[in-house]
Amino acid sequence: MKEPLEPQPLKCLIVDDEQIAIKGIANHIGKLDFLTVTATCASALEAREILESQSIDLMFLDINMPYLSGIDFLKSQEEAPLTILTTAYSEYALEGYQLNVVDYLLKPISFQRFFQATTKAAHAFKTQLLLQNSNLTEATKEMYIRQGDAFTQIFWKDILYVEGMQNYLKLHFKTKTLIIHQTMTSLEEMLPQSSFFRIHKSFLVNLSHIDSIAKGRVFINGKDLPLSAQRREELLQTVVYKNLLSK
Repeated sequence: MKEPLEPQPLKCLIVDDEQIAIKGIANHIGKLDFLTVTATCASALEAREILESQSIDLMFLDINMPYLSGIDFLKSQEEAPLTILTTAYSEYALEGYQLNVVDYLLKPISFQRFFQATTKAAHAFKTQLLLQNSNLTEATKEMYIRQGDAFTQIFWKDILYVEGMQNYLKLHFKTKTLIIHQTMTSLEEMLPQSSFFRIHKSFLVNLSHIDSIAKGRVFINGKDLPLSAQRREELLQTVVYKNLLSK
């Protein structure tokens, strides 16, 4: 496997309706060489426009904002960047973590907590780079993902299916499930197209592990997964063609 390229500073977007909060986060960012401020804005609506027009690696998202809260905005994003929630209220912490944000910072934000959160984000981003530089092919079957403070080697042929959550993916194996911060689209592009098939907006399956296909469901290792009506015919043709080639 090739060594991953050294990452450039993470491009940050700060979303907060209070200028003093934006300045505080920007000041913290200025102390760290692995972060850089790319854009700032005062509402989720502005943030949406920025995310559509610019490349953002890490978003600092305030929860309490006019018109649309940070939580509701994050739920609306199919493929959001790595996100750290910021707020003066602790009661949103559980909901934030259910969205699998990188971290949750309570205002006023101390530099120590900021450093902890952004270091975690940098590690998650490095995981993405490792995946992107794996160059997965039929001949190169291994990939590395970050789990805690270590990088774990896995083999794509052992992945049963991938489940897309709000801002992360679950890689399902026969005996374990691993979580990575990666978009479904980018992972799908890296995995061998001859072996993986997107059966639904939220599910990518390994064709070699399909047990059966019945009506609108795909069965893998005792689990039944939803099959999009638009993709059913293509999946059946793909599976039949693959079986013919293997004979």
